[in-house]
Amino acid sequence: MEAERIVIVAGETSGDNLAAGLIRELRARRPALEFEGVAGPAMVAAGCRAWESVERLSVMGLFEVVRHLPRLYAVRRRILAETARAAPLAFIGVDYPEFNLGLAARLHRRGLPTIQYVSPQVWAWRQGRVRRMAQILDLVLCVLPFEQPFYRGAGLAAEFVGHPLADRVPLEPDRARARAALGLAAGDTVVALLPGSRRGEVERLADDFLGAAAWLLARRPGVRFLAPMANPAARELFTRALGRHPGLPVTLLDGRAEEALTAADCVLVASGTATLETLLCKRPMVVAYRLGAATTALVRGLGLMKAAHFAQPNLLAGRRVVPELLQEAVTPERLGAELLAWLEDPARVRALEAEFMRIHLELRRGASARAAEAVLALLDRRGGAR
Repeated sequence: MEAERIVIVAGETSGDNLAAGLIRELRARRPALEFEGVAGPAMVAAGCRAWESVERLSVMGLFEVVRHLPRLYAVRRRILAETARAAPLAFIGVDYPEFNLGLAARLHRRGLPTIQYVSPQVWAWRQGRVRRMAQILDLVLCVLPFEQPFYRGAGLAAEFVGHPLADRVPLEPDRARARAALGLAAGDTVVALLPGSRRGEVERLADDFLGAAAWLLARRPGVRFLAPMANPAARELFTRALGRHPGLPVTLLDGRAEEALTAADCVLVASGTATLETLLCKRPMVVAYRLGAATTALVRGLGLMKAAHFAQPNLLAGRRVVPELLQEAVTPERLGAELLAWLEDPARVRALEAEFMRIHLELRRGASARAAEAVLALLDRRGGAR
């Protein structure tokens, strides 16, 4: 019998983890399914054959991507060729929308069912994309609750499945255990620094994050800093930046982000999935985001940004519950002052923890299993995966 395959493409660490959970749940329901595509270590461990590594796709920004285009085009050509060979049942793009939606358009024209797992932020900027998405996608698997009505209003099938991180992170984080595991005393004041996973993020934020740490340390002697690094490339860049800030008590960690977040009193974090993980660990945070100058000029000049907030905790709360600093507002002094404000206001922290618990419960739905069921329902409607 010919193998039943699904092509699945992720573009960064968070997508690798999401895709791995989906693969495991799909294989639990249909053991004969095989998976191939662009994969990270988590996907490979879950049983996906990797044509390319997710690291080959990990770039950000509209203009910043230009110098990487030859490599990205080469990866896309290989995916299209391998997909033709594999004759899969479906294509699943996991996050990384600029790349995956382009693939979906080409594969949809071939008659292949196309699925996007994790919505692009069309509700925040470039809302016109939803019309094109309705033409090239058969299903969007949404991880945030306000996304499903947006797509259904445009005539595109969408399911809110919840977020796998909300399933994995415990509702009541064990701070004492996390601190013990990291060699921290109960009375230590601890700040976690998460400058992102992509090269561009770390390059643009590392010096300001470390400058904020120095600013805070001058006002709160004894503060300790943890910096969990998402990957070796991020660690190399952050270590280089740390050399420009001698004397800072920063402990670098390989991974272990959840432990560091749980142990921390507050967190300085790059906008992205790490803000959601910080929320689920019930920690107060300051969120920073900085794009390249050319991308920023385009976004501002054309009025592409539509949402009132860009940080996921604020979007999920429907209001500003944590500070979010963008572009020129990202300075060591401003970041440090916002961190200090959290450290000096326990009542504000307790109110935030209650709000984060409410959101955690809303997102905790068995996301990987629900996503797998939605994928299989689509395939069965299309006559696949029998």
